[in-house]
Amino acid sequence: MSLYPVIMCGGSGVRLWPASRPERPKPFARLFGDGPTAFQDTAARAAPLGPLLVIGGADHGGLIREQLAEAGLDAEVILEPEPRDSAPAMAAAAIRLLRRDEEAIMVVLAADHHVPDAGAFRDSVVRAAPFARAGRIVTLGVKPTFASTAYGYIRPGRGESVRMVEAFIEKPDASRAAGLIAEGCLWNSGNFIVPATTLVYELGRLAPEVLEAAEAAVESAAESATGLLLGEIFRTAPRISIDYAVMEKTARAMVAEVDFAWSDVGAWDVVHALSEQDATGSHIEGRVEAEGVSGAYIRASGGAEVVVVGVQGLAVVADGARILVAPLADSQAVKRAVERLQARGPAGYPGLEQATANLGLWLRTAALPVWWSLGADRERGGFVEAIGQDGRPRPAPRRGRVQGRMIFSFSQAGLMGWDGPWREAVRHGLAGMTDAFLRPDGLVRSLVGLDGRPLDETPFVYDQAFALLGLASLVQAGESADMALSLAQRMREGLDNLRHPGGGFREAGDQPFQANAHMHLLEAALAWETAGGDGGWADLSDEIAGLALGAFIDHRGVLSEFFDADWRRAGGDAGRLVEPGHQFEWAWLLDRWGRARGRADGQLAARALYAAGLQGVDSRRACAVNALWEDLSIRDGWARLWPQTEFLKSALSLGETEDALKAATGLARYLETPVRGLWRDRQGPTGGFASGDAPATSLYHIVGAIRQLEELSPALSA
Repeated sequence: MSLYPVIMCGGSGVRLWPASRPERPKPFARLFGDGPTAFQDTAARAAPLGPLLVIGGADHGGLIREQLAEAGLDAEVILEPEPRDSAPAMAAAAIRLLRRDEEAIMVVLAADHHVPDAGAFRDSVVRAAPFARAGRIVTLGVKPTFASTAYGYIRPGRGESVRMVEAFIEKPDASRAAGLIAEGCLWNSGNFIVPATTLVYELGRLAPEVLEAAEAAVESAAESATGLLLGEIFRTAPRISIDYAVMEKTARAMVAEVDFAWSDVGAWDVVHALSEQDATGSHIEGRVEAEGVSGAYIRASGGAEVVVVGVQGLAVVADGARILVAPLADSQAVKRAVERLQARGPAGYPGLEQATANLGLWLRTAALPVWWSLGADRERGGFVEAIGQDGRPRPAPRRGRVQGRMIFSFSQAGLMGWDGPWREAVRHGLAGMTDAFLRPDGLVRSLVGLDGRPLDETPFVYDQAFALLGLASLVQAGESADMALSLAQRMREGLDNLRHPGGGFREAGDQPFQANAHMHLLEAALAWETAGGDGGWADLSDEIAGLALGAFIDHRGVLSEFFDADWRRAGGDAGRLVEPGHQFEWAWLLDRWGRARGRADGQLAARALYAAGLQGVDSRRACAVNALWEDLSIRDGWARLWPQTEFLKSALSLGETEDALKAATGLARYLETPVRGLWRDRQGPTGGFASGDAPATSLYHIVGAIRQLEELSPALSA
């Protein structure tokens, strides 16, 4: 029966704000100088016991992998689509381990505890293991060193060092804590040694809903770039701790008394106590000047500079623009204040004028220069698919849609008055598109290899839409207009071969009848109307808008994504998909079309689409989530960058100033990157960002949103 350390990376560590934040919670924060994080320390301490398994939030998968690699360790990683507390997480880990080893013994560890004596810890686990092998659930009970009110307690029964548990006691007040210690009670460390079979059996008996959801989530799990992502059904698991679900009810609980140093490092006073201190009893770290200070913890990071004079017993923690000043002893007040702050959502712009200035400056001085200098491939032509967060272009086969989007982005930059080399950029993009992507029939092929040879000749309607949009922007900007007009005319004629007899267009691929390709084709047709194209573009706009009003959007303003050949909503989960980003994007387009045509039905549909899309906006994160079900409940709580831009554009178009400010705030968080001018693409349910490259396709969304800001915010700000 082998031991398998299972490291639980849950919890938010609110009391340790601002070092601990949703995007970098306590286990992954460096609380003690440049040393290992608590997660790295836990993994290194546990690794000699057996193969590591780590379970954490999906939005922290990149952090987990990065910190394991930094520590020279390997582990299987399980990712939760949404945190549901310790019982569902442990259930999923147990089920996963049983598929590998039916006799697996789990050593369940919190990722954020401080245990300086790794050898003593491992000795305690080995001492408890025989009792676990006999079918017991053994928890480590720490011999108390003071009357803590921050920890739960365990009352052990009679016997030697590993005894039956008589009772679990919640966090007591000070007098009760002293009494419990006098009775011989132990601190509840929250670490367990238990056979996976025993844990599954007890969960099935005592918390069957937890086990059922965890089993289904493991069964439907899929490999991702950073770990095994549990199925979406995991979100339905009851949110409950293992203590409440099992430990307080089971007759199998035992406690192994340990006397090594242990702390859950739950607040700044604990960090202060564990840190090096000067002669005044203070810990001072970072770019700090202190005078007349005693018994304080002062720390500056993230570029912050701190001056502290004449204080004692305070925590002063500055991490960039985030600053905490609080009595070291009052961690509960810190928790309450931070939770109130987080409930208000991210720090927002005071007004649209400031949002416009900030985002416009970022676009002109950072994003556009970066994507021209690093994103343009001078060797192969055209633009790269992505740039890494290290500032290095990522070599990969090129998609036709990227080239059209980049032509659009730099053409719009010229129209916005950017004094950079936008003409050179659009000519580069146009040459790359015509040389490598243009088929003999005038349509754009889907994929080209790094050697310039076609990899996929398929002419997706989606790709034609972006080629047409880029060409229309060229004409609007007065660059290569004759060539753009000629190419667009051939492309529109080629599109006739992709028409569906039942109306609209048939897309290539697995979902031939879809709204999304039509949406971008409507965008391109409207752009050609603005560019002075012939009447055929207006006819195309009207055709697609009519299809949207008649088939794509229901009476509630809810947009379906996929359909059958008769343009009826598709069956199954595909037909139940609702994307808030597309709700906003269609709202922006139909509002434009309705205004241009004097069509009230288009403008009313835009309002209804927008209202339904708001059901997918998470106010706490100030962002639109990826997907809803048809009843507008959350289907996928992750959030990509592009829906934020569409939320912003539609809010501006419909005159929703407060929503526009919220959307601009949410968008700005994606743009906070090590290399200025790049962006994060995926934000998890708890607010952390997944690691990953900045995709070139997002520049089209960002440029469009910032141009809308610059055009519409003056009137809305007046």
